[in-house]
Amino acid sequence: MTRLRSLDIPTAPRHGAGQSLPLKVGTRGSPLALWQTRHFLSIISRFCPVLRDAKAFDEHVISTEGDRVQDRRLADIGGKGLFAKEIHEALLDGQVDFAVHSLKDLETELPPGIVLACLLRREDPRDAIVLGPVCGAPDRRDPLACIPHGALVGTASVRRQSQLLHLRPDLRCEIIRGNIQTRLGRVRNGDFAASFLAIAGLKRMGLEREAGIVLDPETVVPAAGQGIVGVTVRARDTELHELLSAIEDREARVVATAERALLGALDGSCRTPIGAHARLGTDGVVRLTGLVARADGSYLLRHTAEGPSADAARLGRALGERLRREAPADILA
Repeated sequence: MTRLRSLDIPTAPRHGAGQSLPLKVGTRGSPLALWQTRHFLSIISRFCPVLRDAKAFDEHVISTEGDRVQDRRLADIGGKGLFAKEIHEALLDGQVDFAVHSLKDLETELPPGIVLACLLRREDPRDAIVLGPVCGAPDRRDPLACIPHGALVGTASVRRQSQLLHLRPDLRCEIIRGNIQTRLGRVRNGDFAASFLAIAGLKRMGLEREAGIVLDPETVVPAAGQGIVGVTVRARDTELHELLSAIEDREARVVATAERALLGALDGSCRTPIGAHARLGTDGVVRLTGLVARADGSYLLRHTAEGPSADAARLGRALGERLRREAPADILA
């Protein structure tokens, strides 16, 4: 087998001491997860053509508990990380060499021995609402008005639920799980009047036209890391880490650092509605919006802070701590 250290790659860092080709990449098996993995591999292959020519990558689909259990909220079966636990284990056991994730599915603190080596350019981070046949045409001035009074909306996210019910307390929410295609089908079939999806996933699947409403991130604050693909490696694989770092998107790292620092400061679980959305301006200033709420929408707290990109982590922690101080004790208990 080819050893990575033997490859002569003048356009890329030398990498992967002692690792054999093909490199094994871990991924979930959903259509979106596979698209994200193949998109990442296309980027690294363009950056390092010798890897493409050597057929250097081998996909390994890993079933996670979050994929297997479809009838309950993530909070009820163990919380954040259920789309990554088995992938982490495969990485630490040497079954795969690196893994591709939706960043919003990763814990704020990764298991010892695993690092977040690379973040790809962020896709649109906004939330979208898919509208069923009972809904009217959306109005830009009041986009949620097209959902009938008292209608049933599908979501497995308490963050989305809390913000929707804060804006429309007449609506009802029930759990909807499954991949994008499954959720779209249930709305078309009338199981739900409408459902939330990330516009990033719809775009990646070529289904952007299915979004009846795309919500302003200051109105419905997205999840931390939404729209960003992250790649994890073993901490000891320093040369592979170096190769992956070379294709990282700097802006994605800055905004993800701010958002994940806010999440870490709040130490929230999947039962806690938390939103975080950062934007990096051309002047190098990060503008971060954070949100905490009650799941029933009866209370919502939102604040925004700004700071230089070099201080993204500090900015996120400070805003998270402010939200923690000001929120009622029951929200983050």
